[in-house]
Amino acid sequence: MRHKQLGFTLIELMIVVAIIGILAAVAIPQYQNYVARSQVSEAMNLVSGVKIAVAEYFNSNGTFPSGTGNAHSALGIATSSNIKGKYVAGVSVADDGTGVTTITMKSAGDAHSAVAGTTLKLTPSGSSGAISWTCAVGTMDAKYVPSACK
Repeated sequence: MRHKQLGFTLIELMIVVAIIGILAAVAIPQYQNYVARSQVSEAMNLVSGVKIAVAEYFNSNGTFPSGTGNAHSALGIATSSNIKGKYVAGVSVADDGTGVTTITMKSAGDAHSAVAGTTLKLTPSGSSGAISWTCAVGTMDAKYVPSACK
């Protein structure tokens, strides 16, 4: 009497391994992009308070900080090195009358290598109390910029 063979054949196992390999080849790069974009979203959350301070300054003075020596002090916000997060090195506001706010990501050991050390610039524009913000990628690859900035 012959025993009926149970289990998978070698070719069936090789097909399963190949399918898993293909799925991993697609999923891992997408996950890496997701991680980088999520770190940039932390930056956008950190800059929200700065944007409010810039808008309030503009509404009170009719202009953006210029020649104050320290835009952060004029705006009543923390210094650039103190506005930081887990992946953000700092948020700075230009003291040249433009109100341009620059977000700088941390270096490669802390932030994802795709966004490490890069910058994202937000430029305010407005008249009669209404401020709108325009994003410029700075040194950051555009695919990591949040959809609200595109």
